[in-house]
Amino acid sequence: MSPRSIRLRHRNLPLLLLQARERVISQFRPILNANAITEQQWRVVRVLLDVPALEPREIGELCQISSPSLAGVLARMQELGFVVRQRLEHDQRRVRVSLTPRARTLAARMAPQIDATYQRIEALLGADFSARFQQMLDELLATLRPHAARGTARSPAGDTGPLPYNKRVGVRHAPEQ
Repeated sequence: MSPRSIRLRHRNLPLLLLQARERVISQFRPILNANAITEQQWRVVRVLLDVPALEPREIGELCQISSPSLAGVLARMQELGFVVRQRLEHDQRRVRVSLTPRARTLAARMAPQIDATYQRIEALLGADFSARFQQMLDELLATLRPHAARGTARSPAGDTGPLPYNKRVGVRHAPEQ
């Protein structure tokens, strides 16, 4: 079979999702630009509005930002006065990141524009479609595990299984030990 004759039976789902993501974020980009905040920084702010303090690893998973990139994003956000890092009392090697009042003020200032953009998108798509689509995305995230090397938790017996899915923040978490 020649490379030119290869026919895949399914549409390119990862590409479709990337294209859809770009269309959606393009609706919000003018708001982010007007407030001098990057897309990655805004993702961190949004996550930390829902969960007040997280470790960098958790932020990276939730925001889909690689660890090396996240280190730079958090450093810049700390310089801008948007986040603070606090060492955990029981393990000084670990830190929790949380938003500052400055970041919360920025989010509050942006909220009406962000909400208006969501309303405009919902008006274009319809409320039923929007609700169903978000539900389907929740189901997709709950069903498709990350690659096995990252997406499984080992029980004390060594068994692996899916990590519990936290719908509110959109990530699977290993149970605290």
